[in-house]
Amino acid sequence: MVREQIEARGITDPRVLSAMRQVERHRFVPERLRHSAYSDSPLPIDYGQSISQPYIVALMTSLLELTGTEKVLDVGTGSGYQAAILSLLAREVVSVERIPELAEQARLRLQELGCDNVTVHVADGSLGYSQEAPYDAILVAAGALDVPQPLIEQLASGGRLVVPVGDAGMQVLYRIRKNADGSTSRESHGPVVFVPLVGRHGWPE
Repeated sequence: MVREQIEARGITDPRVLSAMRQVERHRFVPERLRHSAYSDSPLPIDYGQSISQPYIVALMTSLLELTGTEKVLDVGTGSGYQAAILSLLAREVVSVERIPELAEQARLRLQELGCDNVTVHVADGSLGYSQEAPYDAILVAAGALDVPQPLIEQLASGGRLVVPVGDAGMQVLYRIRKNADGSTSRESHGPVVFVPLVGRHGWPE
């Protein structure tokens, strides 16, 4: 999977590639779909959500430019796969999920895998998680109508926010950097498709 789907498509960060090799994706997909766990595609999980395509997970993770010292906010825990990857690359991961059942499943799964630097909270991801802010990096695994202002506010100076922005059918993946004066700059990293970011600063339920 890593060699053919990720390295072959230009992801070169050795730490990201190592994390993708270490975290077994089949542990995060429903039993009925485990035969497809390493395919180059997103897969459905419970409650109408999905686990992202491996390449997209690697791309978004690499855009965060993690060195191992950061506190990261992971918006949209889902199955916990992205949080598990981040746990190997950051000092601390705060993950938020709006669906309580998914949050509990992910929390137990991450505990079983020894991801001791991850905490999972039930919360509106479009609001971030101010109790633990600021964050050196924020990753949003759901499509936003626009960049949620609370996430900008919770991003530390010099921090990076990776978020898909667009309509329900297609989004553009952006990396947003917060400058020392509080202003931001953004760069586009191509089209993506995610489930909607539901919440006060996202899509209505």
